[in-house]
Amino acid sequence: MALKDEVCVPCRDGGSTLEAEDITALLAELTDWEVVDDHHLHRRLTFTDFASALAWLNRAGVLCEEQGHHGDFSVGWGYVEINIHTHKAGGITRADVALAAKLDSIQPSNQ
Repeated sequence: MALKDEVCVPCRDGGSTLEAEDITALLAELTDWEVVDDHHLHRRLTFTDFASALAWLNRAGVLCEEQGHHGDFSVGWGYVEINIHTHKAGGITRADVALAAKLDSIQPSNQ
């Protein structure tokens, strides 16, 4: 099963984080994500204007609500930045990588 097709499982007790080699292997299924400080996934998307960035972010918000798993987003003129990690686990879990893959599948209306 592809990462983007996995269901994000809520982490109620902290859960376990992925090992560095597991994260590296899973990054091959993602587009332009990087690991920051062995703690979270990061990606910056660029758009031609604020409205396009906000439209993409609104679609991402719907997806996050459906999954019950949320990234941290920043939006500004022509960009959206995403940081994903599981707060309770203190790092990157498989659900975080699955969420990143799902976010990759959102087609920008104007990027």
